[in-house]
Amino acid sequence: MITAEIPVTPAAPTPPVLARRAWVEHVMGTAVSVHVRAVEPTRPDIEAGVQRVFAHLRRVDRVLSTWRSDSDLLRLQHGEVDEVHAWVADVTELCLEAEERTDGLFAAWRARRGERTVFDPTGLVKGWAVAGAAAHLDVVPEIAYSIGAGGDVVVGAGPGPGAAAPVWRIGLEDPRRPGTVAQVVSLRRGAVATSGAAQRGGHVLDPRRGTPVTRPGSASVVGPDLLWADVWATAAFVDPERAAGLLAERDPEYRLHAL
Repeated sequence: MITAEIPVTPAAPTPPVLARRAWVEHVMGTAVSVHVRAVEPTRPDIEAGVQRVFAHLRRVDRVLSTWRSDSDLLRLQHGEVDEVHAWVADVTELCLEAEERTDGLFAAWRARRGERTVFDPTGLVKGWAVAGAAAHLDVVPEIAYSIGAGGDVVVGAGPGPGAAAPVWRIGLEDPRRPGTVAQVVSLRRGAVATSGAAQRGGHVLDPRRGTPVTRPGSASVVGPDLLWADVWATAAFVDPERAAGLLAERDPEYRLHAL
């Protein structure tokens, strides 16, 4: 009889069971939802991180809203103040970069007939704001998170191994059949932004003509940063063919889903 040791491969550790908790607040003119996956989603540090997310968005609204007469942006435009929050300058620079990067398919300056040119960064601010708010959850350990704001979504995870595995499945709504999902995008980290006219009508302007874009369909962009996903989604809804070529050339990390 011959005996020998038979190597035994140790069993892989059982992945933790993650529970989910959700928060919803109305801020910046839209419903913002935060979903967190964690072993114990009622932890105080998670609650504190989520509250910092909403506080960040409320602060952005106070500084950059084009609807609030007391925002820093409108008070500056109306000549009521000379000094404003540094975010106004930051967003202005980003809008200039976005216009250059998209060859003018995205623009924050619009001229009304017979009136002066108006700076309206609304098309960039939401994505920029939510991306900035998400940073407050990036430092919370052992969680995965998703933040949704008016159809745009950013997902990520805090430090530590506990939340490394979860994948978020994000449905892209069929613009011709409201309430139905046309495609599903799976992400661990990154963002999805969608632009179209199905929900809000012709709110997207073609900067080349100054007229609303009312065509059917939608444009969704998936990539690492919600700010640029949002900018490219707007540009792609204005001119899908032109934006697709620019996107492949200038921001290949982002993917366009035209529906």
